[in-house]
Amino acid sequence: MSQPLYAIAGSTPTVAAAPTPLASPSLPSPARTVGEVLRDSRIEAVMEELDRDLVGLAPVKQRIRDIAALLVIDRLRAGLGLQAQAPSLHMSFTGNPGTGKTTVARRMAEILHRLGYVRKGHLVAVTRDDLVGQYIGHTAPKTREVLKKAMGGVLFIDEAYYLYRPENERDYGQEAIEILLQVMENQRDDLVVILAGYGDRMNTFFQSNPGMSSRIAHHLDFPDYAHDELMQIAQRMLAAMNYRFDPGAETAFAEYLTRRLALPHFANARSVRNALDRMRLRQASRLFAQRDRELTRDELSSVQEADVRASRVFQAADAADATADLRLPGV
Repeated sequence: MSQPLYAIAGSTPTVAAAPTPLASPSLPSPARTVGEVLRDSRIEAVMEELDRDLVGLAPVKQRIRDIAALLVIDRLRAGLGLQAQAPSLHMSFTGNPGTGKTTVARRMAEILHRLGYVRKGHLVAVTRDDLVGQYIGHTAPKTREVLKKAMGGVLFIDEAYYLYRPENERDYGQEAIEILLQVMENQRDDLVVILAGYGDRMNTFFQSNPGMSSRIAHHLDFPDYAHDELMQIAQRMLAAMNYRFDPGAETAFAEYLTRRLALPHFANARSVRNALDRMRLRQASRLFAQRDRELTRDELSSVQEADVRASRVFQAADAADATADLRLPGV
């Protein structure tokens, strides 16, 4: 079963269930063709799932395919004694919130497991609070405990730049970074680290931490979703919950997205999900008021135009338009 789409790391470590293990984490030896490696590892199924489950992200999907190709060829080289050391697989995912970074990291963990590069294939998602302590002697055990959980899989550190706070002389983040650097170098055959966050802040973080930058082999930039891609995401999310837009609601939601995109703090698929949750609340309140009427299946699963247009995004826009009208000559 696929993992939930657009998963978001919380304030405590979250461990995604590992995929069903293969009979053996290593491939039958010796594989001599790309087709044999693909057949034995079944990574094409993961790639198809990635294409099916995630809207857009064409550049990201191509980079994942390129990395998968590198690993497949590396398997063939190893079978012929041409590979002396496993390739570095630590990565950086940059982009705005809600662009699918955690979901892609989970699929990457599956690919690495199926090709035998990690033992378990699970994903541990954390933030600074899970790694850095608040007093002397607290950071090292916290960081090592997280690393212990992540061994054999992928450690995903969201907003990784918060690990480094040079303006605070008493900050303990540097200790966590030093421990991470040691593990990333010495145990890279048993752990892959993915650092994630906003692109500009990640660049500053790498400039301030050249040791970390030198250990990151793959940089993937996640673009924002376009308007039509956000509509597709909304429709998929609703369908997964057994809801749908009625025709008027679909048109209204397209307008909602146009207005919301012009406002600050838009978080792509995350904001779409939050908007749909609020629309479902308004739909439920509307139906709840009709206590004595038998509700049909269609009514229970339909989001109407009024449920969309009750959003504060429309109300704020209407108020701004009214204010602008008052400034017009002769009004």
